[in-house]
Amino acid sequence: MYKEVSQNLLQFLKKSPTAFHAVENMRQELLNNGYKELLESEHWQIEYNQKYFVTRNQTSIIAFHTGQPLSNYSFHIVSSHSDSPTFKIKENAELQVSDKYMKLNVEPYGGMLCATWFDKPLSVAGRVLVKEDNQFIPKLLNFDRDLVLIPNVAIHMNRSVNDGYAYNQQIDMLPLFGGSDSKAGDFKKLIAQELNVNVEDIYGCDLYLYNRSEPSIWGLNEEFISSGRIDDLQCAYTSLQAFLKGHNDQNINVFACFDNEEVGSQSKQGAGSTMLFDVLKRINMSLNKTEEDFYCALASSFMVSADNAHAVHPNHPELTDAKNCVYMNEGIVIKSHAGQKYTSDATSVAIFKSICENADVPVQFFANRSDKLGGSTLGNIAMSQVSMNSVDIGLPQLAMHSSYETAGLKDSYYMIQALTEFYNSHIQEENHILKVTK
Repeated sequence: MYKEVSQNLLQFLKKSPTAFHAVENMRQELLNNGYKELLESEHWQIEYNQKYFVTRNQTSIIAFHTGQPLSNYSFHIVSSHSDSPTFKIKENAELQVSDKYMKLNVEPYGGMLCATWFDKPLSVAGRVLVKEDNQFIPKLLNFDRDLVLIPNVAIHMNRSVNDGYAYNQQIDMLPLFGGSDSKAGDFKKLIAQELNVNVEDIYGCDLYLYNRSEPSIWGLNEEFISSGRIDDLQCAYTSLQAFLKGHNDQNINVFACFDNEEVGSQSKQGAGSTMLFDVLKRINMSLNKTEEDFYCALASSFMVSADNAHAVHPNHPELTDAKNCVYMNEGIVIKSHAGQKYTSDATSVAIFKSICENADVPVQFFANRSDKLGGSTLGNIAMSQVSMNSVDIGLPQLAMHSSYETAGLKDSYYMIQALTEFYNSHIQEENHILKVTK
């Protein structure tokens, strides 16, 4: 069962080279499971015991399943993010070198481990806006072949590289695209050929590099998985599977996957946008609930912010806290931080720990070393727009923000089991006391 879940995850990762593709794959899975697509620009007609979803910018998606018409209801939300650190191709993409090479001009998206991008088979994928009559049609693009590569400088020319090197993003990280036969305009021509459109009809591009190294299951007992974009598509995929399996008539179950977490979430489609609040408020209005009903519902609602965590590194265990540290294949991670980089508090930790116990899923606890500044995630950012009880969780992994990351074979299964239990449960607040029922 563990291996089958991981194999399905790796297939999803392979088909999702960008946030555009990840959200489109999730969109198709929701449609295949009977969910109806809503548009933010149209009036919503929502009914009880029905299934819906909405996207924004093709890179963020929120799905929900309405329950029974009750006087008291709440939202059960799992949120994750669709983006990963990479390199975005600039509008004027081509850079010629002595009429012998053609490079692509790129800029960093998010905080990546630069060294992991060298000497790898890379390709290009994303979204292209094509003009058809007076319409601008978005088309997904994935060349799905080894197209570019970022070559290392030979050690003979950089003898001190193994002693530490500061990569210059404008010089060192530009991928090689063509040789002496390449000409100005070839990149746009290649895009047009792939999409079967005219070059002059291409009006806009959001294109990114991605590592084409095959996802793999490996280790002495096949206990590890490796792929690009494990952070955070592992959480996005597993939470979607749990969402499709779970149901509770007393809740409105919500699946949310936001873009732009890796660059701060402050975009129209990020967790810092009004997207989550807009969707929840429109659900409430369409079900003929009052504004007072809405705020009562939020008070009893619960969000799980799912974004991966740092496993203990086999070569550097000293980088993690001595006790609040986590390992791959040993269960879901609950993350806490005194400075509120994570949303977890005693109340939300207790609730989620209970849910994991009911699902027979092991739990681990993570906190950064007190002398190291850790990363943040989307939970607290989302809570600035719509506040409710929330816990930050994740799955343990190595080499976070590498172009090829590693996680545990068993943990995706654990996440699906725990989040299915969450979606099957009802959390209600009475007199400042939260209780979990079925």
